[in-house]
Amino acid sequence: MKFFRFAAAMVLLCTGIRAQAAGSSEFVIQDIKIEGLQRVALGAALTYIPVKVGDPVNSFRISQLIRSLYSSSHFEKIEVLRDGDTMIIKVKERPTISNVIFEGNDDIKDEQLQDSLDGNNIRVGEPLDKTVLTNIENGLKDFFYSVGKYNADVSAIVTPLPRNRVDLKFLFEEGDAAEIEQINIVGNETFSDDELFKTFELDFDTPWWDFLSETRYQKQTLEGDIETLRSYYMDRGYLKYNLDSTQVSMTPDKKGVYITLNITEGEQYNVSGVELSGDLLGHEQTIAAIMPIVEGELFNQAKITYTEEFISKYFGRFGYAYPTVTTIPDINEEDKTVKLTLSVDPGKRIYVRRVNFSGHAVTSDEVLRREVTQMEGAWLSNTALEGSKANITRRLNFIEEAEFETIRLPNSDDQVDVQFKVKEQPSGSFNAGIGYGDRSGLSLQAGVQQDNFLGTGKQVGFNVNTNRYQKRAAITYNDPYFTIDGISLGGSLSYSELDAGNVNLIRYNTKTYAIGGNFGFPINEFNRLSFGLTYRNEELSQRDTYIQTSRFYNLFADPNDPDAPIKYETFLASAAWSRSTLNRGMFPTAGSTQRVSLSASTPNSDANYYKAELDTRFYFPLSDDQRWSFLTRLRLGYGNGYGSINGKDQFLPFTQNFTAGGSDTLRGFENNTVGPRGIQRVPQTITAPDGSTVVLNPESDQLYVTERSIGGNAMALGGLELIFPTPFISEEYDNSVRTSLFVDIGNVWDTEFNYDDFKNLTTDARSAERLIDFGDPSLYRSSYGVSIQWISPMGPMVFSFSRALQERSGDEVKFFSFNIGQVF
Repeated sequence: MKFFRFAAAMVLLCTGIRAQAAGSSEFVIQDIKIEGLQRVALGAALTYIPVKVGDPVNSFRISQLIRSLYSSSHFEKIEVLRDGDTMIIKVKERPTISNVIFEGNDDIKDEQLQDSLDGNNIRVGEPLDKTVLTNIENGLKDFFYSVGKYNADVSAIVTPLPRNRVDLKFLFEEGDAAEIEQINIVGNETFSDDELFKTFELDFDTPWWDFLSETRYQKQTLEGDIETLRSYYMDRGYLKYNLDSTQVSMTPDKKGVYITLNITEGEQYNVSGVELSGDLLGHEQTIAAIMPIVEGELFNQAKITYTEEFISKYFGRFGYAYPTVTTIPDINEEDKTVKLTLSVDPGKRIYVRRVNFSGHAVTSDEVLRREVTQMEGAWLSNTALEGSKANITRRLNFIEEAEFETIRLPNSDDQVDVQFKVKEQPSGSFNAGIGYGDRSGLSLQAGVQQDNFLGTGKQVGFNVNTNRYQKRAAITYNDPYFTIDGISLGGSLSYSELDAGNVNLIRYNTKTYAIGGNFGFPINEFNRLSFGLTYRNEELSQRDTYIQTSRFYNLFADPNDPDAPIKYETFLASAAWSRSTLNRGMFPTAGSTQRVSLSASTPNSDANYYKAELDTRFYFPLSDDQRWSFLTRLRLGYGNGYGSINGKDQFLPFTQNFTAGGSDTLRGFENNTVGPRGIQRVPQTITAPDGSTVVLNPESDQLYVTERSIGGNAMALGGLELIFPTPFISEEYDNSVRTSLFVDIGNVWDTEFNYDDFKNLTTDARSAERLIDFGDPSLYRSSYGVSIQWISPMGPMVFSFSRALQERSGDEVKFFSFNIGQVF
């Protein structure tokens, strides 16, 4: 009995409360009063009291009552008193946190600190539990010690405010981090210190100019370097490598650290054989045929780990999501060999109960779900999951990232839920703004563009923009899943005016009305076919006449008014095949994309022509994290007319010519300046003795070549790019900033141009310089440089610094080009 009384007294003492009752006798409660409540409602407090009026109570029940009230986390002091048969509970509420302030913290951001405090329920508006402050202070000190700041101190200061509120300030004195004075490795005989130090992230005794080296001591970094050292030996056959001890000592002023690693290298071992055991589900021959480990090679722990993961992923394709693969070494000390036995237990085949999504505030579940190839009710396939993730990021350009995890069900050993977590990015905008580009000049734009309209995945847009060379208004619509099978349906309506003379082309103006529709359907996961039909009404005016343009003008010009605008209508039918295995839609780093398109005006059109284009890109990742990548690209195009009008052959309208030069084709050259130029051939005359004018033979014609480009009906462009992490930019911005070194090469030419017709004609000095064989595809141009692309809050930006490697007479080169507010 004395023990129980002592235990009860200790409980009350440890919780800092005082309970008073009439001796230790039991009594029946006739009334309950709670005093001291301010913020906590009476009803809420009563829910934590495990007794009610009419219940008998004793010291044990009162102890339970006090513990229950403390568990609510609302009170810092509780007293239970008795007045006759009335139980009086006096409480003092914990103060409410009015503000949380961080001062003096440089190594830890405020957001990180608040996340840590949230785990302890320390946030504005919550009651303050002062008992956890000491633990928080010590935890923060431990963090600073782990990064080498041994003089750091953290203090939590509580300032009382009226109405039982407090300000909570965390005061940091971080101090300087301890620098590594020296690292010693003791016991290494095969590899020198310098060889081993090259694998370390920590460094010491570095030259002053090597500001990227890490000489500050950090516990976590040292642990990583120790593991790297172990892997270095284990991957080179040293099966029995061992780290015997690690000593870290500080200088008296706690500003310097000495590190000593004592190791035993051991002997090198070769693999004498590899066996498979366990239940391989009939896949023994397949796994053995592609086994990465080869008999006779040095033991390699990294290759063994890769093999275990490879076998696990292989079985994961067939629904065995949680196989166990264990490598059992059988060491022969006589000949220093090891026989490896890979024991495989595939476990149970796992089925998917549900596929769930999170992280999407705008996009509907249906839009995400239709990109998922992992079906509910089917067995779990890691191939299907990875493919689903790729589909979401590759096909939905309003999804920046997608990750998934499998969640095992507590009451089932063969079922899981799949949870996809996505991160959305802006899918469009209501815009009204100003842009500027070295090609477009000042531009004004207004409109609505939504690639994920109301979260449905449909693309809807209305845009109006104007700049120094073009005015355009367009309405667009596209439903990528018009049917459940992935058939798309879209359409557009547009009007534009173009002043070609302001974009380095020959002088002409066009007005174009167009309306069209298109549909497409998938062949498989990566391939797609699309078809379209567009009606175009075009008017050409304010034109200069050149040999290359006259052949098209003459088809439609009024002989009685040759300077009048010409008008023509076309019905343009198109077909395209596209293929994409890119890992994401924006800034891909792996995979490839190809598109082949053919468009042709129908025979009932005024102008009969066709155009064919090929555009292909290949991305080759150069690092495991794919931050380094190599890009190769090729773009080909050809167009011409077909049929005739009044006995005259049709030609490709020069307004449809290919052009090159600028940020999206050949960097290092002025926009639209690469390729054929306009040629004028002026007959020469003399005055006869009788005063009449005589036109000389065509061989005497005077030739003039404009500095303006006219484009060509054939094009070949290519390039190589090395994509690398943008310096001084953290990895989290890789999806919004891209930097690359590039080489561009290509040409635009006119297959209908005959150089022999012009090379012997009389020209002035400038025309002679500009005249080259515009029909020769081998007269390529090339350039090299660096490009930076940034998806900024004000729109996409492209900055290019480039030099021409190969240029031709009359070309205009450009070192720097940029574009703001235009899609690239």
